[in-house]
Amino acid sequence: MQYVKLGSTGLDVSRICLGCMTYGLPDRGVHEWTLDAEASRPLIRQALEAGINFFDTANVYSDGTSEEIVGKALRDFANRDEIVLATKLNGRMRPGPNGAGLSRKAVMTEIDHSLRRLGTDYVDLYQIHRYDHATPVEETMEALHDLVKAGKVRYIGASSMYAWEFSKAQYTAERHGWTKFVSMQNHYNLLYREEEREMLPLCADQGVGVLPWSPLARGRLTRDWGTVTGRSANDNFGGRLYLDSDRSIVEAVTRIAQARGVPRAQVALAWLLRQRTVAAPIVGAAKPHHIEDAVAAVELELSEKELAELEQPYTPRAISGH
Repeated sequence: MQYVKLGSTGLDVSRICLGCMTYGLPDRGVHEWTLDAEASRPLIRQALEAGINFFDTANVYSDGTSEEIVGKALRDFANRDEIVLATKLNGRMRPGPNGAGLSRKAVMTEIDHSLRRLGTDYVDLYQIHRYDHATPVEETMEALHDLVKAGKVRYIGASSMYAWEFSKAQYTAERHGWTKFVSMQNHYNLLYREEEREMLPLCADQGVGVLPWSPLARGRLTRDWGTVTGRSANDNFGGRLYLDSDRSIVEAVTRIAQARGVPRAQVALAWLLRQRTVAAPIVGAAKPHHIEDAVAAVELELSEKELAELEQPYTPRAISGH
């Protein structure tokens, strides 16, 4: 495993981050394909043994049970000082007023619930899951800064939003002397490259580490076009993210993978790891080979010709994933 600094910080993270939305009680969320604790723990342990030190979850994943499962597994299998644990907030956790969003009340409430579920007294990276247009950005940034000063959070990060929104948040923090975001967790893969227009150049200029979600386009880059899985059959959100014309990109991945004699996932991830702003793709793993392929991709070097073949078929599309 290779390690890299997260943006302009001194924090070392593995080039692969294990995305933990896959882990959680199926009857406690909207995803019936999630794995319970018994099925999740061997995969988390495998990731640790492979050198992965970076784990990303969120309070909304399976109604908090992802945090519970991941926290317990990491306590059992890892040294807390050696891992980088990330979680997120913003999504609705309870009905009624103040059950979601990024108000001071929500920020202060949700960090304590997440710490309890994770079984730790701090998180390394606390991320806003999306931008909250109903709350003044000053309120959110000051509340996050206060969590850092209280020792409950080491660094803060953001997720999918427009570049102008991210700039506004960063400028607000800098103007007041508050903690700024060090990472951007955004939608970025071979089938969705709109982030290259504004967000990635902004992150490069500001020293912000990029942590792409859905790096394999919800598995579309790893299988024949049109293949339906148990997850994709019920993935209404994911079904809106990609185009029929993306088939030519998947076919390019397939050709290169066959020529190389490696799984398609390794090719798709190797391309993403070559992008200079990317610190660590967030890879979900429901089977052991998912982790094996992700780790192997770190060492896979694609030629300039192969990179061009993968990139040439891309067509611009509307912004999605926010």
